[in-house]
Amino acid sequence: MPRMRKKADLPSKTCASCGLPFSWRKKWERDWDNVRFCSDRCRSSKDKRTLGAVA
Repeated sequence: MPRMRKKADLPSKTCASCGLPFSWRKKWERDWDNVRFCSDRCRSSKDKRTLGAVA
C-alpha cells in the first residue's frame, strides 16, 4: 500500500496566468511536466488576455 505524503512534500509550480503557486494533483500525475495553469479558469483567461494584448 502506498504511503501517504504531506501536501508540503508534493512538488509545486507557479501558474502562468495568475502567478499563484499550486501543488501537484493526482489527476496531473502523467502530465505534470506540461501543466502550466492552476485551473480551467486560468487556462481560459489566458486566451482572452493574449487576444487583448495583441489588439
